[in-house]
Amino acid sequence: MGKYTRTINEIHEKIKTAAAGREPGGITLVAATKTRSAGEIQAAIASGIRVCGENRVQEMLRKIKENAYRGAQLHFIGHLQTNKVKDVVGRVSLIQSVDSLKLAQAIDKAAKALNIKQDILLEVKLGGEPNKKGFPPDELSDIVKIITRFENIVVRGLMTIPPVGSDEHPVIKYFQQLHKIYVDITPKLLDNGHNHILSMGMSGDYEYAVSAGATMVRVGSAIFGERL
Repeated sequence: MGKYTRTINEIHEKIKTAAAGREPGGITLVAATKTRSAGEIQAAIASGIRVCGENRVQEMLRKIKENAYRGAQLHFIGHLQTNKVKDVVGRVSLIQSVDSLKLAQAIDKAAKALNIKQDILLEVKLGGEPNKKGFPPDELSDIVKIITRFENIVVRGLMTIPPVGSDEHPVIKYFQQLHKIYVDITPKLLDNGHNHILSMGMSGDYEYAVSAGATMVRVGSAIFGERL
């Protein structure tokens, strides 16, 4: 048994319960590894983690050199600046946080230079927060039409980080909103041979996200403990 096996098994059980009849095996648990050491990440992989998600480019590059993600897929889940795109494309299997047309264009260009197709998710901004990154829901349909024409990106689905609300369990209404958008937008994605992804939910709210239809959750402190 690995260091985090019991904790990860408990998270999978909570996911199974929240899935309420959906196949829990179709819901991917991503270990959010921001600030975690290579040793911690390898211990999580030895405990059953199959996908890691990193937030910061420089930290990711350092950990790649340390073989921190050996044995798992790697996703980029943080805000990605266009000048860092070349450091990420081709090194990760999925960029989850594409929040602008400019960034999508930069990813497409970098992927073309490598002669690869880069899988991405489109980040959706819910709640109208002025400082939050992402595409407003009412612009998403037009954005999808543009981005799915790019030859070197594959739009696999959507992701969000919901705004903080004030009422009890407020976050679930945003998850439900994105699920509806996801259902509406999925038929418009050109590459329907892929399993599409709805990435939402983190350590404090992943059960609500799964109950609302998430197919992927990004969990850090619930696996590793609070950051020091």
